[in-house]
Order: sequence, then structure tokens, then C-alpha cells
Amino acid sequence: MGLGVGLVVLAAFFWGLSGGIGGILMAEGWDAFVVSFYRGAIGLVFVLAWLAWRPGGSGLGSPKLWFWSAVAGLGVAGNFAFYFVSIANGSVAVAATLMYTAPVFVYLVSFVLKLESPTTLKLVAIALVMVGIVMLTQIYDTGAGAVTLIGAGAGLLAGLSYAIFIFGFKYAGAHGSPQAVLSIAFGVLVLLLMLPGDNTQMVSVLTTTDWPLFLALGVFGAGLSFAFYINGLRTTAPAVASIVAMIEPVTATLFGVVILHESLALVQIIGMVLILVTVTALSVKSRATPPIPERERDSD
Repeated sequence: MGLGVGLVVLAAFFWGLSGGIGGILMAEGWDAFVVSFYRGAIGLVFVLAWLAWRPGGSGLGSPKLWFWSAVAGLGVAGNFAFYFVSIANGSVAVAATLMYTAPVFVYLVSFVLKLESPTTLKLVAIALVMVGIVMLTQIYDTGAGAVTLIGAGAGLLAGLSYAIFIFGFKYAGAHGSPQAVLSIAFGVLVLLLMLPGDNTQMVSVLTTTDWPLFLALGVFGAGLSFAFYINGLRTTAPAVASIVAMIEPVTATLFGVVILHESLALVQIIGMVLILVTVTALSVKSRATPPIPERERDSD
């Protein structure tokens, strides 16, 4: 396994791990928005250090960089927050799998913006993912199901938010360095998530005995993982990266089952497999454009 693939593997593993760590914190009473805020705030420290270490070609003078980076920040803020809200109202396994549907939202947005044309294969794949979502969330079950409507909806919104991040990061990357884009994006995240978070808990984190978990969440779930993923993609084929990304929901699921003692019904497991396999195949089939585009000359 090459260095690039290894970095992508580590990033996906850390993202999966972050879901489990967030689950532990929320089980101890921490608010989902507070957990999301500190994940992003600690990540911001890391990407700012990265930017200071390699400031060349940052593109910080470009208005387009700031605009698209802010869009990416809106997406990553929603992704972090909705992901943990989904975990709090469902389970780590369900939330991570629903978030993995992000490529489907990318396709739907691309269809609306006429960036891609819908094909039979793509439409069938999207339909299969929808079937998988129904099986995984068991939204047809009116009894005491494992997943609430809030949990299912938040999980899907986490996927949609990640799709927004992908678009914002892609267009911002044409005008500046990845570390500059992430610095702005995480800065926007911190500003956005400061508002809905519990103010008392925000301050309490600084003196709590749970601070090692918050630190691990920020370091692994935002700081190192994004840096590893971006650098890994430079020498990793997009198709390989799409397959390796499956490590995230698998890691989160195993963490939830082994550490948090969560459980899934057989129909949910089948739905999870259907989603993971279909989304991965869809991503592999369509990754004609790299997620981090080559730098283009600003026309400003």
C-alpha cells in the first residue's frame, strides 16, 4: 500500500473514530452542538498551523477563495452538527452510514445545476440507496424503533452538508491552497456553531475531566484527518479513495457495537450494506474529476 493510500485510510479511520468519541461525549450529557464546535475549533488550530508552515500560494487575496471557502465552511459546520445530532437521536452506525450518502446529494445538485446529465445507471443507483436508507432507518416502523425521525433526518442532512462542503472546497481549491481553504472554512464553522451551542457547557469544557476526549475528537476528527486526506489524494486514484472511504462508516459501526453496545437488526444491516456498496460503486464509476482540482489562474 502506497503512502497516499495509507494517508486516506488513516483519515477515514479517524473520521469513523470521531463518531464514536462524539457518541461517548453525548452519552455523558454534552450537547451535540458543543461537541461539534470543539471538534471544529481544535481542527482550526491545526489547519492554521499548517497554513503558517506552508503559506506559499495561499490565495488569501482572492475574493473567490473567501466566498467558496465560506460555502465549504457552511457545509462542514452542518456536517459536524447534523452528524452528532443524528448520533444523539439514533446510533453511530446509522448516522455514519447516512452521512456516507453524500455522493448521492452531489449527483442531485449536479443534475439541478446541469453539471451532469442523469443516466439510467445513476438513477438506479440513487433508487437503491433510497431503498437502503428505508431499510437502515426503518422509517416504516411506527413502534419503538432504533432510529427516530430526527436521527434519520439529521443523518441525511449531514450527508447533504458534506456535499455542500465538497462543492465549496472544489471551487475554492482553484483559487488557493488547501490549508488556506480549510482555515477559512473552519473559521466559518466556529462562528456558526458558537451560536446554537449551550453557553454554560461551552465554558465547562475548558475545565472538565472529559477534555482528553474533546482533544482527541478535534485532533483526529478534524485536524489530522483532513490534512491526511487532502495530501493522500494527491497520489491516490479517486476510485481507490472512494473504496477506502468505506472504512469510515465501518469503523464507526464497529465502535458503536463494541464500545457503545449498540445493535442493528438484520434488515438494517442489509440496508447498510446496500448503501455502502452502491455509493462506493457510484463514486468509483463517476470519479472522472479529481476532488481537489489543479490550481487555475485567477482572472482577478
